[in-house]
Amino acid sequence: MNNPINKYFNESFDKQPQEYPGIQSKMTPVPDCGETSYKGADKLKGKKALITGGDSGIGRAAAVAYGKEGADVAINYHPDEQSDAEEVKAVIEAAGQKCELIPGDLRDKQFAIDVVEKAHEALGGLDILVLNAGMQQYEYDIENLNEQQLRDTFEVNVFSNVFSIQAAMKYLKPGASIIITSSIQGVKPSLQLVDYAMTKSCNISMTKSLAAQLGPKGIRVNSVAPGPIWTPLQICGGQHQDKIPDFGKKEPLQRAGQPVELADVYVLLASDNASYITGQVYGVTGGSPIN
Repeated sequence: MNNPINKYFNESFDKQPQEYPGIQSKMTPVPDCGETSYKGADKLKGKKALITGGDSGIGRAAAVAYGKEGADVAINYHPDEQSDAEEVKAVIEAAGQKCELIPGDLRDKQFAIDVVEKAHEALGGLDILVLNAGMQQYEYDIENLNEQQLRDTFEVNVFSNVFSIQAAMKYLKPGASIIITSSIQGVKPSLQLVDYAMTKSCNISMTKSLAAQLGPKGIRVNSVAPGPIWTPLQICGGQHQDKIPDFGKKEPLQRAGQPVELADVYVLLASDNASYITGQVYGVTGGSPIN
């Protein structure tokens, strides 16, 4: 038996500011995204997946797991994160699967469309769409929440999801799965994440609306709502540096989660084992309720 309190890193983190979007390989400790710890069982054999924000953190954990489960994977990421993306590609190719790298900025509507087209062409199909890329910057005073941050956050977290889904609809067939990364912030917003929390509420609403709309087409739509997970998002403006040492310690499990701890949820929702699961929000929070 593994005690979940100490299964992964449960000490205090060092303050470690980075410029957005952050490089995972420079973090201490480096997040566990399943590179060696995740073991596959062919649950996604033959499937084709696109994952936005797939170079690091939760998206990387999903990408690594999908590759180890037998899927070919295309990952999108900000061009500044090339080194992290190359690491993901190496892990997936070592598992015997194809990995296509598609750098670009999802704030650009046309790129949010093009990334789907490029993934479909490179992989020869598209069965799984994981919309995981996220923008999160703290701001404790609503009067200081500037227009550009508001627009950036909504463009990445909400608008790009809509544009990518629209582009994917011509390719997704019955049995396909759309997975949106929401957050506990969508139901339990923090005072310093007003704009981010709003977008995550949008993600949850989108999940439920699209599940109803696309269910008759045989396409499932679900979302994952993480709690405090140790990723680059947190150290490059997602949290104030003074909050980093005790990040996650207020949860019932008394620590931050590691990205690999979400991998099985993303695999389940993408797999045929989830054939009767749609319109759901799965919380992986270390104990904080999402309902």
